Amino acid sequence: MQESSRTRTAGRAAMRDLFEQVRQRYFRLPPAVRRVLFVVVLVAALGVTAALGGRLDTTFVLTVIVLCFVALTLHFPRAAATSLVIAGWLALHPAFTVIFPLPSMTPTLLALLTVPVVAAAHLIRWVTPWVSALLALVAAGALAAALSFIPGTLAVWVAYGAAAAVLGYRYLLARKARSEMSAEEQVRVRAREGRPEPQSDKQPALPQISVEEALAELDSMIGLAPVKEQVRSIAASIEASRLRAEAGYTAGRPTRHFVFLGPPGTGKTSVARTLAKIFYAFGLLETPYVVEGQRADLVGEFLGATAIKTNELVDKALGGVLFIDEAYGLVNSGDGQPDRFGAEAVQTLLKRAEDDRDRLIIILAGYEQEMTSFLSSNPGLASRFATRVRFPTYSADELAEITALLQRRRGDAMGPEAKVKLLARFEDVHRRELVDELGNARFARSLVEAAAQARDVRVVGAGGTPTTEDLVTTTTADVTKAFDELTARFRGYVATPTLEEALADLDRMAGLAPVKRQVHAIAAQLQVARMRQERGLPTPAQTRHFVFVGPPGTGKTTVARVVGRVFAALGLLARPDVVEAHRADLVGQHLGATAIKTNELVDRALGGVLFIDEAYSLVNPGYSGGDAFGAEAVQTLLKRAEDDRDRLVIVLAGYQREMDAFLATNPGLASRFSQRVTFPSYSPAELSEIAVLLAEEAGDRFDDDALNDLDEVFAWVCDERLIDGLGNGRFARSLFERAAMRRDVRLAALASTGESTSSAELTTITSDDVRTAVDELSGR
Repeated sequence: MQESSRTRTAGRAAMRDLFEQVRQRYFRLPPAVRRVLFVVVLVAALGVTAALGGRLDTTFVLTVIVLCFVALTLHFPRAAATSLVIAGWLALHPAFTVIFPLPSMTPTLLALLTVPVVAAAHLIRWVTPWVSALLALVAAGALAAALSFIPGTLAVWVAYGAAAAVLGYRYLLARKARSEMSAEEQVRVRAREGRPEPQSDKQPALPQISVEEALAELDSMIGLAPVKEQVRSIAASIEASRLRAEAGYTAGRPTRHFVFLGPPGTGKTSVARTLAKIFYAFGLLETPYVVEGQRADLVGEFLGATAIKTNELVDKALGGVLFIDEAYGLVNSGDGQPDRFGAEAVQTLLKRAEDDRDRLIIILAGYEQEMTSFLSSNPGLASRFATRVRFPTYSADELAEITALLQRRRGDAMGPEAKVKLLARFEDVHRRELVDELGNARFARSLVEAAAQARDVRVVGAGGTPTTEDLVTTTTADVTKAFDELTARFRGYVATPTLEEALADLDRMAGLAPVKRQVHAIAAQLQVARMRQERGLPTPAQTRHFVFVGPPGTGKTTVARVVGRVFAALGLLARPDVVEAHRADLVGQHLGATAIKTNELVDRALGGVLFIDEAYSLVNPGYSGGDAFGAEAVQTLLKRAEDDRDRLVIVLAGYQREMDAFLATNPGLASRFSQRVTFPSYSPAELSEIAVLLAEEAGDRFDDDALNDLDEVFAWVCDERLIDGLGNGRFARSLFERAAMRRDVRLAALASTGESTSSAELTTITSDDVRTAVDELSGR
């Protein structure tokens, strides 16, 4: 029996909803169309009656009555139901005439009873008026019939009294029902009492959205597989709670507030709109709309104003979803002082999140790392915003699909070659982990617009009359131009060299034969490891961190750049950049500051190479009691070297003896920096080659006598073992630059006397220039 009662209740609710939908559609029709529709029904009824040989006058009257009742029902449903009660009561008049024969006035007085009863029933809100009228009239009629044997009008007054008693009881029920209703339920009851009013411009009509439509909108989004799965589970949980409630079981309150974590451009705002529609379709929200806000929308200019501003924003979002992007901006501790304004906004937001949890959903969004710190800043945040939805970075294929979708919406198209080129570019930025920095889908939108602009410039500049295809098709050149313009502003985005180009740069360097062999071997090892990984074969861990040992000026920094280019070419680094550092860049002025400073340096180098020259200076044995600051830097560096080994290459460089002592101070250094590259001192011939290469790069040349002088100078400093102290390649550079300056001084003096100089003289360094440079560098 209990299950049957629930079934009947659910059936009545479904019929009521269906009736309201019919009413809404009816009143969307223009009045003229409604009148024409009634006339068509009347004519059709008369036509059918004539065809069947029936009475047209009777059909006309009955059809008009039915149509009037239908119109009354659509305009005033409860008044129509009451009219049926009145009709039934008046239909009992002949029976009352038999019970109370003439000349008694009782039948007439009982018929007139409908007027006060119906009027009173419709004045009693919050309970169904036609039910009140029916109960009052039934009680009055039953008592009047029971007292028909008493002469006079006593039966009439008893009937009137009974009707009044029933109406009084219904009034008490109405007051109780109203006290148990929420404000929005009262509004819905009032709305059902009469014709649905057209919405004003300030309050547009709410759309009809089903759960299936909202989920279909979610499924139509590109990518976001884990997000879709989590939102579907939320919808399933809401539906299960609803079914448990209908079955008479206790149902928990559905999740109301969320945290969206992820990089920009990954659809957090779009998913928030879909989530609003899902909760609206389930009847858990009054509107399917999203109000977006940021710190500036919540924080005021003085204490007290923030609470007012935050409450106003929440009031604006009541009934829907409040989406706060970059929510961690509410707690701004950048100046080292507590953010009282942001804290006031957070406290106000937390209070409203709890007080209005049945009328509001709040979504806090932002980067995962920053949001985690923000949520941990206040225990109330973590407890009230416990549901976290993580948004992944878009893949290269998904970005290409988003680009194609945006182009179709614009009415544009892309040639096959341009699609291949674009996918290759997306794969490149994804491999280099720049997708989040570029903005994911926002970058795709900007790219579509920039490519269209490049196409328009190209088509207009070509002259003539372009074809329709020319006006809508973006080519490879358009895509390349747009891509280059958009990525030019981002740090470190340069064309990634191929492995062959990177190794060719190494081979062009003078000398360093053992270094070149070792770097070639490292590149081959990395290349084979990648091939094995692509084929699913076991791949041993590859060395990612190096120790470069050797005297100064032997090309350690230059080779570090080559190593960065090799790793980037093989897809093992996001970019080929090298960040150079010394002890001062890692060590702070007090304990604790060193770890922060070291981590900031590593963060800056992520995706590339961190080159630390004279790394042994991190451990200074001259301090009594040990170098606590340097030890802290080393420990922090070791941790990051392991944690970020897939995103970073660290090169420690310095003299061989000092580096050996440094690596022996900590077992972790020797184990994590096991790949050693030894740089030899340059030979005289290699130093001469370096000087010649530097001259060629500057557009200069040494004459034969100058070359002989170079050989003699470099041979002498090497024989005397002075080259390491002079800086090897740096000495060759200094000698060239000083010789070029002496030439310029010499030619300028000739020009002041009026003598002309040839182009050959302007670019040639002579023996005198070299000898003068040597004398100046030696201090003579």
